[in-house]
Amino acid sequence: MMNHRNRVTMVLVAALALLLSACALPAAPTTGTGAAPTAPGADGATITWAMWGSPAEIASHQRVADAFMAEHPDIQIELMSEPWSDYFTKMQTLWASGDSSVIPDVAFLWPTPQYAAQGVLENLDPYIESSGYDLNDYWPALLESAMYEGNVYGFPRDIETNVLYYNIDIFNEAGLDYPDETWTWDDWQSAIEQLTVRNASGQVERYGLAMEGGKYPKFIGQNNAQILNDMRNPSECRLDQPEAIEAIEFIANLMNDGFAMRSAELSQAGGDAAVFQSGQAAMIVQNSSRVSAFNAADMNYDVAAVPIPDGGKRSNGAGGAAWVMSAASDNKDAAWTFLQWLQSADGGQQVYTEAGEIFPALRPVAESDAFMDETQKPSNRQAFITEAEAAEVGAFGYFPEWGELSGSIINPAMERIWVGEAAAADLLPQVCQQVNDFLASNGYPK
Repeated sequence: MMNHRNRVTMVLVAALALLLSACALPAAPTTGTGAAPTAPGADGATITWAMWGSPAEIASHQRVADAFMAEHPDIQIELMSEPWSDYFTKMQTLWASGDSSVIPDVAFLWPTPQYAAQGVLENLDPYIESSGYDLNDYWPALLESAMYEGNVYGFPRDIETNVLYYNIDIFNEAGLDYPDETWTWDDWQSAIEQLTVRNASGQVERYGLAMEGGKYPKFIGQNNAQILNDMRNPSECRLDQPEAIEAIEFIANLMNDGFAMRSAELSQAGGDAAVFQSGQAAMIVQNSSRVSAFNAADMNYDVAAVPIPDGGKRSNGAGGAAWVMSAASDNKDAAWTFLQWLQSADGGQQVYTEAGEIFPALRPVAESDAFMDETQKPSNRQAFITEAEAAEVGAFGYFPEWGELSGSIINPAMERIWVGEAAAADLLPQVCQQVNDFLASNGYPK
């Protein structure tokens, strides 16, 4: 999912995707022909806008809707929201009903290619061409995460730029230099170990690092490795290669040695934001979604680019939950007007960014004062730019079956590694055999 508020944990995303792929949708009542709009807007139209989120998040979306309606008084926006746990099932039910009166016109979705393959989304290419909407402002490879068979089916709201958050007070107390772009994995591991505190009985009172296991693709990319040989049209698994195993072992060893909090323990403790704010962890790796909460708590923190191994490279997945249009919408002209505004530098992108809720999908917005405000924490916002510039295809699959593949095979295996039940070198070759069988049974490469 994903700000990954549009992203949520990878395990949940994949599990939900597996559920949906197992329940085939009937043909959409209105196919996504992508017929070009006949007008820039639709007078008197009411657009239903669907998304998941907490009450606070829904209130934020309502502010965005209000800003749009103030500029477009002839188009009304009605929100349709569900908790994350119910959202995808609800969307499946609505699309399967074939009733255009209840199907949302615009929705927040991930992963877009899966739904585009099911025929429930509108092909946006004719609208883009007709209106002259500029696609060049998106970060590298980002827009491709919302494409299917070469066509655009959605606009990612933001990009999953994971950076290193660190507690300045804890670093000062330990007398350590702050992380910067010169740090390697060795430098990072040394700091993690020095920042970990144990009591007299050996129990950890503070971890040097707390990080979701789902961040593993970043480290595979940093170590010049791959999950699959081709994330668009794969033919084989690459997790059994030495560079991939080394990347997974780097994370797993930190957990096994008691310097990094295990994923399951992190979840039980309330997540990375909770343990970072409480001082249970000196560092976390996360996207920009945590900034507003840490600022509200008046934390003394900053961010840096995530350290890379010797001989490695910067790597950041190019993906984010996207705004899409339902193929069954009865209000496609107005829906397109709304979509364009949501993804414009002076529209929705600016509203969300100024609220401190996203790292924007549009590079000009990210590099503007709306995001690069030096008077606001964190002060080193350039770290987000640095990571976004390294966006690439590789963190997840850009093909419809990726959700099922990751949810049924890859992520369960990774969880076994994170809890210490299996060693990467022993398990990943077995995982690759299962992945290869899955790809072959689904007709890959195509």
